[in-house]
Amino acid sequence: MKIFKGLLAAGVAVALLSGCGAKNEDTSANAGNQAADAVTTASLVNEADAFVNGVSEQGTWIVAILNDVTVDKDVIVAGEFHDKDAADGDIYRKIALYAQDEDHNITANYTLTVPKLTVQSENLRIQGGTVKGDVYVEANGFNLHESATVDGNIYYASEDVKATAVIDGKVTGTQEVK
Repeated sequence: MKIFKGLLAAGVAVALLSGCGAKNEDTSANAGNQAADAVTTASLVNEADAFVNGVSEQGTWIVAILNDVTVDKDVIVAGEFHDKDAADGDIYRKIALYAQDEDHNITANYTLTVPKLTVQSENLRIQGGTVKGDVYVEANGFNLHESATVDGNIYYASEDVKATAVIDGKVTGTQEVK
């Protein structure tokens, strides 16, 4: 049974990375290099400490959880990262709370439970799953994807920060400047 769970987790990780790491399909010899880059620049986590480290300034541009994760302390998403870690790429960061198949269809959603999630990274997207707790947005470009839910409130540092946010997902609480 442990072997099966290990293989299942590995398969989910590969599926998630393949969907998060590639915008275009490359059938050339460079395709293998692109896959290697995605593996080295993503953080796949299944426990609280790994999640906290993954979203820190020393973390990665994308942090994906592989199951429900509960963090008992406030978490800060900090640092400037670029899409797929490309130095010339757009400033972008992503928290993926889901697993997907090879066709990029979400196959499982996960819940991140945290008392307070403070967003200091510009252009952070939360996609899939649920953040259970309050989200404090201090950086421009916050994005709650249509597949994601915040089971709590979203507080913005200013009207200007709020004006740059794109909230396509569900928020069970309020959204306000605080």
